[in-house]
Amino acid sequence: MTIQFKALPTEDVRALQRGGSDAYGQTPERRISDGDGMPCRHCLRNIAAGDAYLILAYRPFPELQPYAETGPIFLHAEECDRAAGSEALPEILESPNYIVRGYGSDDRIVYGSGGVIPTGDITARAATLLERDDIAYVHVRSARNNCYQCRIERA
Repeated sequence: MTIQFKALPTEDVRALQRGGSDAYGQTPERRISDGDGMPCRHCLRNIAAGDAYLILAYRPFPELQPYAETGPIFLHAEECDRAAGSEALPEILESPNYIVRGYGSDDRIVYGSGGVIPTGDITARAATLLERDDIAYVHVRSARNNCYQCRIERA
């Protein structure tokens, strides 16, 4: 099974970078990075010290429903290039482990698919999950705060 790590869509990110409202209808907060733990969900790179970034509420689901988790994410405040879909582990995944969880085509959690996975095992775990017919895509989330990191799909 070949997989791809997918960044947030550019059209969604540009709207936010230009002052659009987040998932809660608020304007994203603007801050300056200290260079520690600010992963941009569009370029899938860490935001360098001194660079401006946005904090905002993001819901990586097409519509409201009970499993449509919303939470904080970071984005570069200035335009950055979207990370190309790749099987390579994105730079932002530098913690020791992450939650890796499968979702069905109805955008609901597939029970029993989630777990805290060592970072080096994310690619293999996602490929195994995506071999299942009941899993349409996978999320990678922070194991400590449950923040959305990126999506994984079949290539």
